[in-house]
Amino acid sequence: MQKLILKLDLDGYITSYKNLLAREKPIFMEGDAKLHFRFIKELQNYDLNPPPQVDNMDKELVHLSKQGILHIKQIWEFIKIIRYFLYLKQKKFEGIVDDWIKSVDISPLILKIENWFDKNGDLKEEIDEKFLSINASLKIVKEKIDSHLKILLTSSKLQEFLVDTQVHFLNEQETFLLRGGFNNVIKGSIVGRSGNGYFYVSPHSLESYKKQKSDLTDKKEALIYEYAKKISSEFGKQLLFLKFINKEFDRFDNYMARVLFAKRFDAEFVLPSKDSDIILKNFSHPALHEPKPISVNFKKNILLITGVNAGGKTMFLKSLLSAAFLAKYLLPMKINAANSHIGNFKNIKAIIEDPQNVKDDISTFAGRMIEFSKLFTIKSALVGVDEIELGTDADEAANLFCAILENLIKKEIKIIITTHHKRLASMLAANEHVELLAALYDEKAQKPLYGFLEGIIGKSYAFETALRYGIAQNIVEKAKTLYGEDKEKLNELIQKNIDLELQSRIKLKEFEQKEQMLSKLTNSLEEQKDKQQEEFEKIKRDFESKYMEAISLAKEAAREKSSENIHRLLNQTNKVKETIITPQTKNTEDIKAGDKVKYGALKGVVLSIKKEIASIEAEGIIMHLPKYSLKKIRSNQPVPPVKKKNGIFLQRPTNVGVTLDLHGLRSDEAIEKTDKFLSDALLAGFDEVQIYHGVGTGKLAFAIKNFLKTHPSVKEFFDASVNNGGAGATIVRL
Repeated sequence: MQKLILKLDLDGYITSYKNLLAREKPIFMEGDAKLHFRFIKELQNYDLNPPPQVDNMDKELVHLSKQGILHIKQIWEFIKIIRYFLYLKQKKFEGIVDDWIKSVDISPLILKIENWFDKNGDLKEEIDEKFLSINASLKIVKEKIDSHLKILLTSSKLQEFLVDTQVHFLNEQETFLLRGGFNNVIKGSIVGRSGNGYFYVSPHSLESYKKQKSDLTDKKEALIYEYAKKISSEFGKQLLFLKFINKEFDRFDNYMARVLFAKRFDAEFVLPSKDSDIILKNFSHPALHEPKPISVNFKKNILLITGVNAGGKTMFLKSLLSAAFLAKYLLPMKINAANSHIGNFKNIKAIIEDPQNVKDDISTFAGRMIEFSKLFTIKSALVGVDEIELGTDADEAANLFCAILENLIKKEIKIIITTHHKRLASMLAANEHVELLAALYDEKAQKPLYGFLEGIIGKSYAFETALRYGIAQNIVEKAKTLYGEDKEKLNELIQKNIDLELQSRIKLKEFEQKEQMLSKLTNSLEEQKDKQQEEFEKIKRDFESKYMEAISLAKEAAREKSSENIHRLLNQTNKVKETIITPQTKNTEDIKAGDKVKYGALKGVVLSIKKEIASIEAEGIIMHLPKYSLKKIRSNQPVPPVKKKNGIFLQRPTNVGVTLDLHGLRSDEAIEKTDKFLSDALLAGFDEVQIYHGVGTGKLAFAIKNFLKTHPSVKEFFDASVNNGGAGATIVRL
């Protein structure tokens, strides 16, 4: 596993993770991955102290099983584990975490032993009168030693030999630092020499006190041993519990290290699925300082990556393998987890470096063949092969690897390949199990874009790269001639294919956006139509009811012979008639071009009016509607429509300023708000704006500046002056 970690450039990341563990252990967790995932997700909701640093206790458990006696410091390691679970039991949990913590049942005897220790791991003196007596005697002896040392230090005879007035502890003895010739004024033993040639001297007059101290210390050690013996005996009876809590501590340690690691790096977890699909959304390799997040949909058996040299192909390959590795071991990663999906693989292999070995007489190609031969013995594997054609003839390699890969497809092996050989790429491109991915190159700027395009074979740009790195133009031109006109035409066709594919995808994206707008507009119009139909039916029913009431009264009046009754009923009929409301078919408001209006829930701007029909623009769509169906929106300042080159009319914003304050927002909220702010600023005609994000942890500023790098309308950005916000604000030029 360590070799794979090094190949994928994950060593620094894994080391940082292991530093959060309470004690060293493998990153693999035994048991059900789904259950582990549930625990981790629930624990992310709590703010807990990390587990304390604890020694590995496997040897101690074996020692107890053989009725051995533990040292008091070894017992303290178990007490630290028990105390951490007592701390967890005081917390309020829910769900499976609560059930788990409650399942750790600590016996009264263990609780009693735990209470014998102070916070430093020493036995409390109040548990035994002998400890109290010994400690009191030790305190008296120490005071006598301190008093005697002070008397010696203030002795006038010793003053001229003292280098300083401190008591130095050397080899667990109290000493003075003296100059040569001290023997005439003080008797003592030389314990050591200083760098300047002075002597560390332990006075003989302290011997009686030291003996008393030593005797008392021996008595205390003997008493501690008796307690260690007693505790070890009780621990032996609780051996099953100690094994259980020791194992559960490791389990919780694994969870908490992952949770703390995810919070520290703002990372997410992805539970591996049963299938072999790999769908990544905005994954960033942890080894990169300012990574360009990658997104990929890899569902087939083989992903073939071609294209420009130094365009990020190898790092893309490592990123796919790393994402699968981190998901396999439930380690957090920088990714959009909600929109990502990673399969579960029993084996993850990286065939990356040159396997040539002089000592074992293995050539590059032979080493590659050895590694490929091993793949035929495994199943359910994800394999990454960098520069698959390395070490042999291109044409032979193309045919050989084509046959090898077709065979490996049948063995449930998923393979990611990078190559520069067009023959192999063209042979594999026809296979239905192969997906193509091309690294992109900016021909105008003559540099890689570190982006990828699906579905095509990429060009290597060897000649362009050579020019970029200082190879003379005439040499490159000669190389092109030697390369051949037909092959260069093939390169041109490949580039045209890439350009056409990019253009088609841009057009497709534009059509999809317009389709979404039309769908939204259609739904809104349907809702408006249904609402108006309901209103019409209600008016109609009310009209019919009133009409029938009037007819009934008229008939009753016709049957009456009394003129008085006839007049009374006709008056009632007229009153009913007056209550009938006729729907208004005309809008009395004066609506003209440039006005902002509402049509149901839609808001737009009037472009023109012809007779009683108004042409309005709403959400990028032009509609022709009767004037009476529109409602004028009142505003202090009329906003004239601004026409774009493509024929779509845009409305100038009325309330946009030149500053934006993002304090207190999350990164995703801040980016969304910044995007809208820049769009409004562009429409308003501003060429320079200022964004306040603060300094804080630097996380928000980092997110905003990364977003500004990718914004197509941002010319440049930089920190504001000290008087205008400094590092807490960014000036953006559009």
